[in-house]
Amino acid sequence: MVQFRQWNPTRTSHARNPLLYPLDDYDVDDFVHLASEYGQERYGFVVTPNADHLIRFHEDESFRAAYADASYVLLDSRFLSYLFRLTKGTRTRVCTGSDLTAELFNRVIKPSDPIVLIGAEASQAAQLRATFGLEHLIHYNPPMGFIKDPEEVEHCLRFIESHSPFRFCFLAVGAPQQEILAQRLRARGVARGMALCIGASINFITGQERRAPKWMQQLGTEWLFRLLMNPPRLARRYLVRGPRIFALLPKTQVRLNSRLASKPAPLTPSLLASTADARAAKSA
Repeated sequence: MVQFRQWNPTRTSHARNPLLYPLDDYDVDDFVHLASEYGQERYGFVVTPNADHLIRFHEDESFRAAYADASYVLLDSRFLSYLFRLTKGTRTRVCTGSDLTAELFNRVIKPSDPIVLIGAEASQAAQLRATFGLEHLIHYNPPMGFIKDPEEVEHCLRFIESHSPFRFCFLAVGAPQQEILAQRLRARGVARGMALCIGASINFITGQERRAPKWMQQLGTEWLFRLLMNPPRLARRYLVRGPRIFALLPKTQVRLNSRLASKPAPLTPSLLASTADARAAKSA
């Protein structure tokens, strides 16, 4: 049975002590296996912090509260992983939201699975249905700035709940909007299934945005590739706000939460074959 954990960051009483920042020690393969067995009997949500999220974590108490309610916190950034290793001697596995999302669609999700997608364009939802033969992908794209409108937030939450239980609910509306939705779904106690806060991952799967070359991903410089692809949108984030991470590292205490006592078995050929067969039958 998959373990379910309550994630609980705390700040010690002495102001000079660092902010506790627990992470779940999973790579993509391990978490894909966990997610494949999660089921639809309960609700849990996944957050995937990068450097910008760590800055927000220090700045925003409500953002920390959302993370505190997360079931799993998976490090999204190889850049942060290298920094943690260099400055703290802590080796952290990386489970990027983009890779995780792609692996779930390619290896786990079956055509008959109920899937909810919040964010992204209608054309992208249609592309996902066609590419993966999805029979029950339900899509809603809330308007820009919806998180500031209580009626729009309520509409979005009810939309998700009305399509529960789902196998996966992909929240692709950016931080902190997606984390707020995920946390409120948990507080309301209606939804069942696994929700994942995935940012721009759907853009990569559908080809709307390009991923960095593998060698840049491995070096932790994917942020540089994204900056070069879209400097007007990302210059402030990476060149003005981003460097704050170096001042916050001494104020951050990383704690790795162990994975399951025994490493999950890999996805079996029979499981992968059954998914492929189902898609082939759908397209036949």
